[in-house]
Amino acid sequence: MSTITFSNAAVITARPATRLRLTARGRRVVLAVAAVPLAVGIALAALSGGSAMASNQQSTVASFETVTVMPGDTLWSIAESVAPAADPRDVIGEITRLNLLQGGALQIGQELAIPAQFSE
Repeated sequence: MSTITFSNAAVITARPATRLRLTARGRRVVLAVAAVPLAVGIALAALSGGSAMASNQQSTVASFETVTVMPGDTLWSIAESVAPAADPRDVIGEITRLNLLQGGALQIGQELAIPAQFSE
């Protein structure tokens, strides 16, 4: 049988991690580098913000008829009632786009705007 012995010379101690120390000048440099993208964003927003200027042109006002969702109503039934002569799939698509509906889910009491071409 053999024996294994360890001596202190075989053990290597780990050195502590070196901490990063910034001088006052280094902190200012890091702050300036971090602030550059923010300053560029603010400058771009300020320069492009003037594109929405008022003009003397008259704007058209869109008026919509609204329908209140009742218990048992579906988009299909609403589409058939507001535009009986049109294809319900087209009417549903327009109602969904106008009201920003996700997945066609309706809530009882919800007000739906009907597109102008179907509200006559």
